[in-house]
Formats: sequence, C-alpha cells, structure tokens
Amino acid sequence: MPRFAANLSMMFAELPFRDRFAAASAAGFAGVEYLFPYDHPPQALARWLHEAGLEQVLFNLPPGDWDAGERGLAALPGREADFEAAVARAMTYAAALDCPRVHAMAGIPSACVEPAAAQAVFIRNLRAATAEARRHGVTVMIEPINPRTMPGYHLTRQVQARETLEAVAADNLRIQLDLFHCQIVEGDLASTIREQLDLVGHIQVAGVPDRHEPSIGEVNYPFLFALLDELGYDGWIGCEYRPAGPTLEGLGWARAYGIGG
Repeated sequence: MPRFAANLSMMFAELPFRDRFAAASAAGFAGVEYLFPYDHPPQALARWLHEAGLEQVLFNLPPGDWDAGERGLAALPGREADFEAAVARAMTYAAALDCPRVHAMAGIPSACVEPAAAQAVFIRNLRAATAEARRHGVTVMIEPINPRTMPGYHLTRQVQARETLEAVAADNLRIQLDLFHCQIVEGDLASTIREQLDLVGHIQVAGVPDRHEPSIGEVNYPFLFALLDELGYDGWIGCEYRPAGPTLEGLGWARAYGIGG
C-alpha cells in the first residue's frame, strides 16, 4: 500500500504552520514534507515532529532569494559558493530532523547562460553536494519541473534527469518524480514509472492541471498507485497539492489508503 506524506507547505494551510504537524498525524499521515524548514529552528521542528509521531521525509535546500524569483542555485554559474553554503545549512537541518533526503533545486539560469554551461555547473555542484550528503547519510534529489509552473527552470524533462544521474555517478543521487510536472511536460506516466522507477527516490502527486487533490483532473491516480504497488515501490509519495477547499474535506481520495477517516 502506498505511503503518503502530507506536504505542509500546501496542505492544512488553514492552520498555523506548527499546528499542521498534529493535524496531519490526526488525519492518518505518517510522514510529512514541505518546501523549506529555514524559518524555524531545527529543534522546534524536531519537537513538532516528535510530538505528532511523524517522520520527516523530504525538504528542499535553501533556494537563494525566493522573493526575488530565485528557484534554486545548483545550475547557476557563479553561485557555487552560495550553493555550497546551502548544502551545509541543509545538512544541519537534515541531521536534526533525521531526514534522509533533500531536494537540490536546479534554479533558473540567466537568459545569457547557455544550457550546456548551466548543465556543467549543475553536474559539478551535484558531485560536491552528494559527497557532502553521503557523510550525513542523506540522499540528494533532483526534480524536473514543468516550465508553465516555473518558466526558465533548468531541469524540465525526465531524460535530462536521467542523463544528469549518469554524469554525476553518485549512488546517493536520485530522481524526485513529481507526476504533476511529468504529466504536463511529457504525459505517458505509467511508462515513465516502469522505465525509471529504479532511479526514483521520491514521488509527488497533485491533480492536473490545477494542482488540487489527486482526485481532481485528468490523471488516473488509483491506477498509478496500484502500478507502484505492483512494481514494488516502497518509498514515500508526497502529497504536494493545494486543496481546493479545507484540507480534511478533500481527503476522500485517500480513505482507501487509510487516510482521512
């Protein structure tokens, strides 16, 4: 049966952030993820996790200046020192939260940067990041993101992610397969899952096209969840969606999996 993690950056947003942990646990989730932990001391986050009996399954490295439009640093030439500092900060949080995986966002390179140059920086940075993460028992994720949601993002297609894994050649670098983004860019989700599941370290879901509950939109998620079970996937599935209404009212899709009451 799939293991679902609530994304607390999007779900239970009707509550203060600290209260979302208890709410997720009460709804039946065993794990949580969120975009960034850095607005809160790691000790506080660890306490909220412990009190709610939850596992931290994923968070992102510091993305640079988010308010200024930065969406990661890993593929930005000239920002290598900033990326190195981001990795170090993330490892501090990963240790405090006992979190086994972090997502290194590639970022949006300047229009004057050639894609090949950005990719070369991406590979070098990921080699350094995975070496540091290995010291902490952490796996680094890379995630193709669709250009409609994030215009100009460096990493958009699954083949590019696979080629990056091959170039970096680190056993603790994996693909974060967000089926929302993959459906928008490529479709053919079942074939993608079958072809590259051995390279996937984390999966995320949301309805397409509006990023609401997985039960809303064009993707047949029950079919894909059954396929993942059939293929033996035992990792987490992050619910990275924006509820169309109050979070609990939208969990009908999850009741078959023991979540939502």
